[in-house]
This record gives sequence, C-alpha cells and structure tokens, in this order.
Amino acid sequence: MALRTARDALSRIFYQRCFYLFALLLLLIALVPFLPYNDQGRIALNWVNAFVVLGTVAAVGRSPMSFLGAVLLATPALLFQWIGVMQDDRLYLAYGWAFSAALYFMTTGYLLRYVFQPEVMTADKLFGAAAAYLMIGVLWAYFYALVGFIYPDSFMVLGTAGTLGYQDSLYFSMTVLTSTGFGDISPLSRQARGVCIIEQLTGALFVAILIARLAGVYPPNRPK
Repeated sequence: MALRTARDALSRIFYQRCFYLFALLLLLIALVPFLPYNDQGRIALNWVNAFVVLGTVAAVGRSPMSFLGAVLLATPALLFQWIGVMQDDRLYLAYGWAFSAALYFMTTGYLLRYVFQPEVMTADKLFGAAAAYLMIGVLWAYFYALVGFIYPDSFMVLGTAGTLGYQDSLYFSMTVLTSTGFGDISPLSRQARGVCIIEQLTGALFVAILIARLAGVYPPNRPK
C-alpha cells in the first residue's frame, strides 16, 4: 500500500512540466563549475543549455501562442551558440546570449503569471516558483555576459579588470541574486553596477511577493 502511494505521488510530480524545468536548471548550475575552459567544456555546456532550452519551451508552451514564441526565440539562441562555439566567435556567442536572455525573460514572465494566479497552490506551481527564481539567476548571467561583451573591462575578476565568460557570469549572478557577495568578482562600470542593482531588487521582491502569495493561500482562522 505504501509503495503504491509513493509510486502514485512520484508519477504526479514527474508529470508536471515545471519540475523538469527546475531539475534542468539545477543541473545547469551544478555542472557549470566542473566544465573545463576549453572547446570540450564549451560544447558540453552548450548541450546542457540545449536541454534547459527544451525544458523551457515545454514549461512555457501551455498555449499555442506561448509555445510559438518560445520556439522562435529558442531556435536562433541554440543556432548562434553552436556557431559561436564551433567557430570560437564571441559575436555569434553574443547573439546567442541575446536570444537566450529574451527566451528566459519571456519564460520568467509566464512562470510568474502562472504561479501568482489567484487559485489553489499546487505542487506544479511550487516547482514553477522555484524554477522562476533559478531562471532569474540564469537570465542575469546572460545580461552580465552581454555587458562584458559591449563594455569591455566591466568587471574585476580576482583583482584584474576584464570580461566574464558565461560560466563566471552564472556564478556571479547567483551570488548577486542570493546577496552572498564573496568579492572575488565585482562590477566596475556603471552599466554593470546598474544590472547588479536590478537583479538584487528583483530577487528580494520575488521572495517577498512569493511569501505573501503563499500566506494568502492559507487565510487566518476566523473566531467562531
């Protein structure tokens, strides 16, 4: 009986599309630090990112319009990233970062609209909220990579001014989002600092609004 109950519960969880997106985002964040800074590492990162993009399209595609929009953004994002990796061309990588940022921005918006609907909070919505929080970190990683491409030497990395690759951008984005701030990477240019401020405010507001949303699910007991 207990085994059947556990099996049914797991089947309901894995059926939810937001769970897959959440798991893929965790996989991306966990694998990036272990990938080497060479062609093999960049190809492996691109494969992981491709699975994340597919999970993003699946999570967002709850209507024909949203699915079409996700596909139209995901296709050039993957194409430009593959060209940039194969030809070692940062311009094509920047194009891929731009389309990826647009895709994840749209996905975050759809996830937030789905999570904050005035309905019962389900397991899928909880996974959607967690995925949206991780998605913010991934989204801003592309912003930092683009800022470094457009404005060289926008970041101080271990005491040296320079730009950030996507691996370092993702690490820096997560420290900013969680207000950790180890200090090994810091913004130098006004543009980089402005992007950091927006991410800090977005992360703080997201947590506050999510707590308020969860509190609204369980109204206080009224005295009889």
